[in-house]
Amino acid sequence: MSSMSVAITVRGVPDEVRDELAARAARAGKSLQEYLRGMLLEAAARPSVGDVIARARARVDATGVSIHAETILAARKADRR
Repeated sequence: MSSMSVAITVRGVPDEVRDELAARAARAGKSLQEYLRGMLLEAAARPSVGDVIARARARVDATGVSIHAETILAARKADRR
């Protein structure tokens, strides 16, 4: 990962959204810039839903193992007892 930083400008953010984000940043003891940077880093670190599904499908294709939704739901229900 490059250590060079880049500025990002987001236009058209409604005032109430900006105000809410600034309030959350203040409650977290951060500047709005620090708060938003953290949010962006977290979002970039998480795989997209499409990527997660593609990896799961690739595992099923590679292993031939698949579990039906009913089995998963039954196991979840048993764990909740």
